Amino acid sequence: MTLLENLQWRYATKQYDPTRKVAQEDVDKILEAARLAPTSSGLQQFRVLVITNQELKNKIVPISWDQQIVADCSHLLVFAAWNRYTEERIDSIYDFTTDQRGLPRGRFGSYTDRLKALYLTQSADQNFVHTARQAYIGFAMAIAQAAELKVDCTPMEGFSPDELDELLDLKPKGLKSVLMLPLGYRDATNDWLVNMKKVRNPKEEFVIEYK
Repeated sequence: MTLLENLQWRYATKQYDPTRKVAQEDVDKILEAARLAPTSSGLQQFRVLVITNQELKNKIVPISWDQQIVADCSHLLVFAAWNRYTEERIDSIYDFTTDQRGLPRGRFGSYTDRLKALYLTQSADQNFVHTARQAYIGFAMAIAQAAELKVDCTPMEGFSPDELDELLDLKPKGLKSVLMLPLGYRDATNDWLVNMKKVRNPKEEFVIEYK
């Protein structure tokens, strides 16, 4: 199937079959799609947490407005972004990049100096707005890969980030939760949305052309 056909197939699954688990091979592909996503300045400002522990998933249900799909899904992915930019974080990824490419460290020094001048003068809140946007890019890639594999998922912003951060102990890691993505397989018998027509704005309204 083409990418467009896969996107037409997928929907925000509302009820999962808790007896069906996603194969690790498929989960790895979904994670790899997120890892390969483009990010601003190539900094990969987010991480993905993979939760399969049932007790932990159950604890997240009340944090996510009592959405049972969090407990019933096979794997729960949490996309968490850097809480702020630091000189160490910027240098670390560029040192790694130059090492991997066989280039001398500092090869991109003038560029990283500009990044530091831009981001390190901003507040932590301003930084997080930007890093969180990068998480959305990887999130979209993961959704597309899941659709290709015919793995159901549900994009979620409906949860308390502060409570989730505390539960997952993200602050010491310098991360803040942005999005959650349950993975699994739809309960086609009980999911009210499964047979509903997919509806989006018509192209004529969605696309604005300047000729």
